[in-house]
Amino acid sequence: MLVKMSQRKGRNMDTSTALPPDRYVQTTLAILKEVFSSYHPRNFTVRLWDGTKWDPEPGQQPLFTMVLQHPGALRRMFMHVNDVALGEAYVYDDFDIEGDIEAAFGMAGHLFAMPLSLAKKVHLGRQLLKLPSAGKPHTGRGAAQLDGPLHSKKRDMQAVAYHYNASNDFFALWLDRWMVYSCAYFNSADEDLDLAQERKLDYLCRKLRLQRGERLLDIGCGWGGLIIHAAKKYGVTAVGITLSEPQVQLANERIRREGLAGQCLAKLSDYRDVDKPEEYDKIVSVGMFEHVGESMLPEYFARAWKLLKPGGVFLNHGLASGPTDSNKGSDTFSNRYIFPDSQVLPISTTLRIAERSGFEVRDVESLREHYALTLGHWLRRLEAHHDEARRLTDEATYRIWRLNHAGAALGFKTNRHSIYQVLFLKPDRGESNLPLTRAEWYI
Repeated sequence: MLVKMSQRKGRNMDTSTALPPDRYVQTTLAILKEVFSSYHPRNFTVRLWDGTKWDPEPGQQPLFTMVLQHPGALRRMFMHVNDVALGEAYVYDDFDIEGDIEAAFGMAGHLFAMPLSLAKKVHLGRQLLKLPSAGKPHTGRGAAQLDGPLHSKKRDMQAVAYHYNASNDFFALWLDRWMVYSCAYFNSADEDLDLAQERKLDYLCRKLRLQRGERLLDIGCGWGGLIIHAAKKYGVTAVGITLSEPQVQLANERIRREGLAGQCLAKLSDYRDVDKPEEYDKIVSVGMFEHVGESMLPEYFARAWKLLKPGGVFLNHGLASGPTDSNKGSDTFSNRYIFPDSQVLPISTTLRIAERSGFEVRDVESLREHYALTLGHWLRRLEAHHDEARRLTDEATYRIWRLNHAGAALGFKTNRHSIYQVLFLKPDRGESNLPLTRAEWYI
């Protein structure tokens, strides 16, 4: 935090001194030089609203350009330095990032970690208050507005709708051809995303050891990519559930186009409302787990246990916090603008709760590097379709997802986040009925 001096004179009062326009430029440059005096190497350019540039350190090629769109931009960005304030300032175009947005997260990290004495905070606060408080109005997609008890069925549906109902066509701009909204599985770093996602779908099916005639439940089926693949290639009868109506509609449309209407189905349903004891031979959940919340994990695993036949397996593919993840609070940019009410937990927490539900842990695999690669593909595809994304949604929505893809990619690269596929077994009177090796997974 820098300072909260505005609280002394009223939260909404403009305390800036009326300065000539060139003085706003001088004040902005002075603040930048002070804030980034210890940031080395400073490998970015800053361009002000009037075209004035602050170049990188000598010998440094700029990785990106931070564009300040109006004289009050730094005040919006720096008065309360946290990921919400910076994220909102970017989303609502107080500043822009041209070039490598992932590299800009190093700049943000410097701001969050700056050690400032009280005297320094007061000094910087006074400098910021010389800049106008007025800036660009917040237009377009806003923060999530949810009501009801945390992780109630009603609130969970609101949270899912906020994120996933943005527009099917918007997601199609940057996902693979099957719109698989989860980590792909790459053979090499330069592999095509469509191929890596199809490989992931098949890898999931092989881990489940699907057999013709079996019944598969996909919890959080998205746009139906996995249930279609499993039904078409492995001959199973598949049911997918999601809380997003647009996902259900598109998934079932794709199922009909594939001629699989009698073999698989997407349904609008909460996992807590599926009540068919021992109905399914196999269960899978991919990219939905983060929405469950720690308080509901016992119910989540107990439900999967109830629905699964003895001897069946449950493959859970979900995020986990890494050892360097220090952001444990709920009031974050991601929680407000991307995945409201989501919670990412250590893998040890997940395994402990699953075992208490009766499951035996049979396999745990980290795909951390694969998700960094996946997000890089999503980011480049989204940036390449900026105009279409803005037309389908709005500029704020485009920026929210651009920021999310870049920040998440960096998080996986630095081990702040991880992702695991965990294979759980419901033993059949103690028998696993599983092969002694994983050889059939790797073909």
